Parts: sequence; structure tokens; C-alpha cells
Amino acid sequence: MKVVRSPRTMQRMARSWKEDRYRVGLVPTMGALHPGHLALIAKARRLCDRLVVSLYVNPTQFGPNEDWERYPRSFWEDHQLCRQHHVDVLFAPKTLYFPDSSTWVIEESVSVDRCGRFRPGHFRGVATVLVKLFWIVLPDIAVFGEKDYQQLELVQRIVRDLFIPVRIFSVPVIRDHDGVAWSSRNRYLSPSERKIAAQFASILKQGSSKKNAELWVKEELGKLEGLQVEYVEKVQGRLCAAVWVGTTRLIDNVPCP
Repeated sequence: MKVVRSPRTMQRMARSWKEDRYRVGLVPTMGALHPGHLALIAKARRLCDRLVVSLYVNPTQFGPNEDWERYPRSFWEDHQLCRQHHVDVLFAPKTLYFPDSSTWVIEESVSVDRCGRFRPGHFRGVATVLVKLFWIVLPDIAVFGEKDYQQLELVQRIVRDLFIPVRIFSVPVIRDHDGVAWSSRNRYLSPSERKIAAQFASILKQGSSKKNAELWVKEELGKLEGLQVEYVEKVQGRLCAAVWVGTTRLIDNVPCP
């Protein structure tokens, strides 16, 4: 497995693969890899000849009071996991922005509700960095997790609207033994907060079958001490929610009839 730091070097490598008619796959990540990421990598590995995993903690998708500085960074652990899972290139640039960068990708429909209401500028940063990665890696396929369901909707819309020649695949939410959806931010949770996070996941799952799902879940979550509800919304056949457990923001979603 190669580690590539330069966007230009990565792009040249991708071009040579395309010339050789290799099918290129991309799994974009911010590192701190966990079983959810590994499921994405496994699916992408089955779908392509050359697999790139990007590792970049994108500063533009963090708000001014968010956790960019303390976001988990574990390069060597991530490196070992990628090598064990037969990744061809770990693309880990120092930056994807010039000092005077002034070009942004802005989506104005699927990104405005749910997390978009509470994290202004977040999806502008996500959209911009994903388009950069698509131009650098030139993938034929890219794989995303359904845990970040609004992000999945966003990338599908971007690829459609901008005619980007990449096919998007998704992987269902991967959960730990207690039902909590795998997330790099789970590392922030104390043991007592982890129990609350498990209750959040359980209530969301139970609520998906209720007639008034949104209201029922909000009421049940409101009974949990140490948890603050940000939103609960039914969108596109999914019951989506974001909560704060202590100082950690968690998102989750489940299918909802």
C-alpha cells in the first residue's frame, strides 16, 4: 500500500490507472477508522481494481465552536487497518485548500434541513471537499455510509446535478454490540454517556414503528437525563435524529415505514 500526500501526485496516479482501464474506487474518510469504515472499504474493494481511501480532517466542515482541533487523529492505526484490508493507496494530504481558496460547492435543497439547520456552513464544506476528492482521485465508484444519511443524499445530488461520472454506493448503518452506531466521535463518550447513547439508539429503533414516530421519539428521549434532543425528523423513509450526550453530538437514523 502506498501513502500519497500530494493531490497532484494522486491525480497523476489516478490518470495512469484510467489509461490502463482500471476501475477506481474511493472511500472518503476523516480517519479514526472503525468497523463502520471497514465495511465501506470491504464493499469498495469488491467493486474496483484500485482502491483509494482518503484520510483528511476537512476544516471547512467544522463550525467555529466545533471539535476540529480535538477530532480523533490516529494515522498509524488507520494506516495499519488500510493495509490489512488491501487498500492500494492511502491518500492523506496535509491540505486540500490553497491559502487564498475562494471556490465553494453549495447545494441548496437536501442540505438545508436536519443537520443543515444546526451546523451552518457544514454541508458547504462537505460538498466542496468531496468534489475536490472526485477530481483528484477520478473514481468510477465511491462508497458512503448510511449513518450520515443526509451526507449520502447530498453526494447523490451533487453527482447528479454536476454530471460527475462516479457511481455512488452505500452501506447500511454498522452498529456496536449495544446498538450504538459506529462513529469516530464515540471515543468522546464516558462509560455513563455510552449507556445513554445506547438508549438513544434503542428508542429510535422502537419509534420507527410507531404511528406518530417523531413525537414518540422526542418524548421518550426527553426523559433521558444527560441527553438533549436537537431534532427528530422523518425524511425519505428514514427516521433521523441528532442529540447531544454531554458535549458529544451524535446522529443516527433507521428505516421508517
